[in-house]
Amino acid sequence: MNFDISAILEQWDYQPGQVVVRKFRGKDGVEKVQLRVDLGLLQMNAGGRPDGKRPFGRESLLEHYSAQLEKFKNEGGEEKDFRLAIEDCAKLQQEAIQYHHRYICLFQLEDFDAVIRDADRNLKVFEFVQKHAASEELAWSLQQFRPQCLMMRVRGRGQMALKAKHFQEVVRVIEEGLEEIRQFYRDNERQDLLELSGELHSLEAWLSEIQSKRPLSPREKLESALNEAVKNEDYEKAAQVRDALKNLK
Repeated sequence: MNFDISAILEQWDYQPGQVVVRKFRGKDGVEKVQLRVDLGLLQMNAGGRPDGKRPFGRESLLEHYSAQLEKFKNEGGEEKDFRLAIEDCAKLQQEAIQYHHRYICLFQLEDFDAVIRDADRNLKVFEFVQKHAASEELAWSLQQFRPQCLMMRVRGRGQMALKAKHFQEVVRVIEEGLEEIRQFYRDNERQDLLELSGELHSLEAWLSEIQSKRPLSPREKLESALNEAVKNEDYEKAAQVRDALKNLK
């Protein structure tokens, strides 16, 4: 077996500041994703757990700990008493990082369905740890990444709507995502992070870009024409536009 991957790296240049990624089907028939990094490459499965492992015979550790919770409840325990130890949270966090790397790659590949799938999956992890971590500090160790995950889910949903030219849907998705992130900081009494949030700044900039470029709806066109007619004191035209607005369904 030849362990030297120099030939692969020589044919695929690393580009600083860019996410250089590709998808292919491996010899095992499984679809793979590769990310070029400065010192080599990162390879992961496109579906299932990114490293291809099945911890405790489950698809992921989230499924394993969820099964442990069900077993605990079936044995007479109450859900509120089920606790994740420090090492459990650390393992779940490490696994979530794998999915994080993958959905960043999948976004670059414009596989937005898969981006949403992986982001939703990590959000489930954060919620699970929030409920069952042995302490608030342990819960926050994962919760602090929720804004980034929410942003990527918004990006995925928004890009899908943008591809379909549903511009109003894109605006709605972004606005709802912004409010969800803001509410997260308020719920955790971290309003001090609102102004510092890179996720909020990124989505706000994208919203401004979409709003400046999106085509106007028929109503918006008429409202703009009305404002222009009034500004120019063309009251006959303004009356015509008002009538058209009244007749617009």
